[in-house]
Amino acid sequence: MWWSSLPSLALAASALASVHDQAVLSTDDPHAGPAQPAKQPNVVFFLTDDQDVHLSSLDYMPFVKRHLLDKGTYFSRHYCTTAVCCPSRVTLWTGKAAHNTNITDVNPPYGGYGRFIEQGFNDKYLPVWLQEAGYNTYYTGKLFNVHTLWNYDSPYPAGFTSTDFLLDPGTYNYLNSTFQRNQEKPKNYEGQYSTDVLAEKAYGLLDEAVQADKPFFLTIAPNAPHCNIHMHSYSDDGNQHETDFGPPVAAKRHEHLFEGVKVPRTENFNPDEPSGANWIRDLKKQNQTNLDFNDNFYRKRLQALQAVDEMVDMLFKKLEAYGIMDNTYIVYSTDNGFHIGQHRLQPGKSCGVEEDIHIPLIIRGPGVGENETTDIVTTHTDLAPTFFNILGIPLRTDFDGAAFPITKRGLQDLAVVERKEHVNVEYWGFAGSEGAYGYGPMDSFNNTYKALRVIGPGYNLYYSVWCNNEHELYDMSNDPGQLQNLLHPSQSHQKHKLLNLPIGNVIARLDSLLFVLKSCKGLRCTKPWHTLHPQGDVTTLQDALSVRFDHFYEVEQKRVVFDRCERGYLPESEGPMWEDSGKAFGGMEMFYRGGLHWSEYV
Repeated sequence: MWWSSLPSLALAASALASVHDQAVLSTDDPHAGPAQPAKQPNVVFFLTDDQDVHLSSLDYMPFVKRHLLDKGTYFSRHYCTTAVCCPSRVTLWTGKAAHNTNITDVNPPYGGYGRFIEQGFNDKYLPVWLQEAGYNTYYTGKLFNVHTLWNYDSPYPAGFTSTDFLLDPGTYNYLNSTFQRNQEKPKNYEGQYSTDVLAEKAYGLLDEAVQADKPFFLTIAPNAPHCNIHMHSYSDDGNQHETDFGPPVAAKRHEHLFEGVKVPRTENFNPDEPSGANWIRDLKKQNQTNLDFNDNFYRKRLQALQAVDEMVDMLFKKLEAYGIMDNTYIVYSTDNGFHIGQHRLQPGKSCGVEEDIHIPLIIRGPGVGENETTDIVTTHTDLAPTFFNILGIPLRTDFDGAAFPITKRGLQDLAVVERKEHVNVEYWGFAGSEGAYGYGPMDSFNNTYKALRVIGPGYNLYYSVWCNNEHELYDMSNDPGQLQNLLHPSQSHQKHKLLNLPIGNVIARLDSLLFVLKSCKGLRCTKPWHTLHPQGDVTTLQDALSVRFDHFYEVEQKRVVFDRCERGYLPESEGPMWEDSGKAFGGMEMFYRGGLHWSEYV
């Protein structure tokens, strides 16, 4: 079949060679931008909704493969830092972690468009900054949740030259969408397929952008492959009532595709033994009826992506016809990942599992390697700084992320300097399921956690602390499916070693790193080891594992511990903070409130 020719997305990066002088520079100097051509480059940014890496969705998009994977660079270790759409999108557009935006949900009171306005970000995010730098900015599709028929003009989103937004309550209704152009009244498209409507609007905005003869940044944000949501009733405060969460809807021309295709049966798919922690570990194994429904849900996701794939193809044809490909960067990503059946989970996101936080990022443009894969660690917090760097805009000092190189030359230079190894993951509250099978009320109250991905030479780890103070640790080099929680009480009788050290030594470092990151701001988010070791002798986990730091980490440091589970970011419920403790030291903390203590692992 045509998708079988796609190269494995897990391949290591190919050999890197030098290219022309437009290459994006290494980001050691946070205020240095790349040398720019005479004419500033353009950007076209595709931002899908809920697209996965681990369910192989890119394998079923031949035009994305042709135009982006074959002609660009795939960032194989790109992550979102909050695995749900509104907080993730705000992080993307502001360069700030969710604990600093305090936009942590999709609905009020902790999330949504109204919350974005209340927190003061309507004049402090990427489109505003781009316009200040001389760019025209265009947007079509979904911006944020609870951007509605009732609040779209209260106020209008700032920073755009021309827009055509999808609005709630029809954002996720594939056959009854509502769009709102510039400052015109909203227009309903009942009976028309929403991705096709959006595609025509994207083509029109591209025409506007080119005809304006100024550098431009165009964002195209379809709702696919998000589930189809039919809201029987909806209130302007963001509360949804009588809402159906069904499989995505395909365009008629794609409904016949992928007959018999099923969710990949990986080792963590509907496992015989429970896995994970907290409420996830209590999930029952799915029966055959449930599996059949979820396989159909999966096929509908793939079908819904076909219209996106066709739109990508047409956009590239138009860029080529306009003769601007050589001066345009094309970026393809999504807001968060997705799971279907992994760890017995029903379709959805919001968890710290790799399926939910590991997401696609592909970049094509001047100086970017063709048919390349890089394994540098990048996150959505880094995208706004990276767009600044691509476009030659001086970086802001208040970014929580860091610009990363995107060209062959820049990636080659990065190999000889300090590389980022960590991803700070955070989530609060709601983790609902989609489709016909629900979890019950527990998922609404107990899905708050802090987590950490650390990837470097010889280690690939996931560590998390839940709001009930349950802990998880996975050695993902040996357990990529996250099936064996090394910190579960059932493992306490085993004296584990990790990285050839007593496991407690490693946990102490990870917990201290997470302690810094869970409330970090600015440079502390990108250089957390420098916060712990201001003298500069530790820059990686490998450095921190030195025996001379055992007392510092295992005795002096405070631990990540929650006081209460909350639906949103309430600092008073999240235990000690680095800011409160200065150099955060003082005594041993109970490590696991189920009776397992830190000392048992040292």
